[in-house]
Amino acid sequence: MHTEKKIKSEVKYDGQIIKVFLDTVELENGAIATRDVVRHKGAACVAPLTENNELIFVKQFRYPLGKELLELPAGKLDTYDEDPYLCAVRELKEETGCEAEKIEFMGSFISTAGFCDENIRLYMATGLREGSSNPDEDEFLDVVKIPLKEAVDLVLSGEITDGKTQALVLKVASKLNK
Repeated sequence: MHTEKKIKSEVKYDGQIIKVFLDTVELENGAIATRDVVRHKGAACVAPLTENNELIFVKQFRYPLGKELLELPAGKLDTYDEDPYLCAVRELKEETGCEAEKIEFMGSFISTAGFCDENIRLYMATGLREGSSNPDEDEFLDVVKIPLKEAVDLVLSGEITDGKTQALVLKVASKLNK
């Protein structure tokens, strides 16, 4: 098994969402190298599936990209040890107003393994009861229902570009087609 040994780690930035480190490592051949590492608490993403096989998405402006994206509801963990399931329940209610009879774990999504440890846990929510959304005060979003088959087409055509959403849409479609 290939590995690298950390020799030193230096905090370069400590923000609200991420922490950035410059790590010095020893490679397996004995050479010394540096690694930029972004540490993230993790997140949860949930695919709310209606009884009519529609997924409930949110459309929101993403500042780093300068445009709106169509995404499944998601949010970061509040603490490093928060249960991702509870985060999924919270984000489902906050962003869509829905509560679910069943929330099923569908796997994990590592967003950018080359420099970041963010682990997004993926869930599918069924048996939905719709209510009023209550987004965070800095979130402005629209709730959109899209038939699952159309959502898959939007992923495959490249119209849905968010990675966690792409992965979860395809996982849900695969599970329901088995």
